[in-house]
Amino acid sequence: MAEAIQKKLQSELEKYQQMQKDVSKSMSARQKLEAQLTENNIVKEELDLLDGQNTVYKLIGPVLVKQDLDEAKATVAKRLEYINGEIQRYETLLKEMERKSDQHREVLASLQQEYQRAQGRAIGKV
Repeated sequence: MAEAIQKKLQSELEKYQQMQKDVSKSMSARQKLEAQLTENNIVKEELDLLDGQNTVYKLIGPVLVKQDLDEAKATVAKRLEYINGEIQRYETLLKEMERKSDQHREVLASLQQEYQRAQGRAIGKV
């Protein structure tokens, strides 16, 4: 009896640990997106300071290529929109993972109590 509970407890613990790894990866990805968001907001602010007479260059590989100011602003705006969407997606994903993690934690606690009771009964029989 206690052995079966122990196996189930071990299995749930492994699932919980994997979930924690996934949460960590998602948080790391979200932090990278936050950094990209900040960087792109700075670029947007700098582009907003320019007028039509200024020259804008875009780095493509090792080469700087001339780019239209309006095109550069549109590209940055699209990038910001995409990054914000991805951040929202990760926030939703993290909330869902947090909910599942809480459920796993509760299951682990109940299995641990059940295992301890089973061990107590086994000791009482001896």
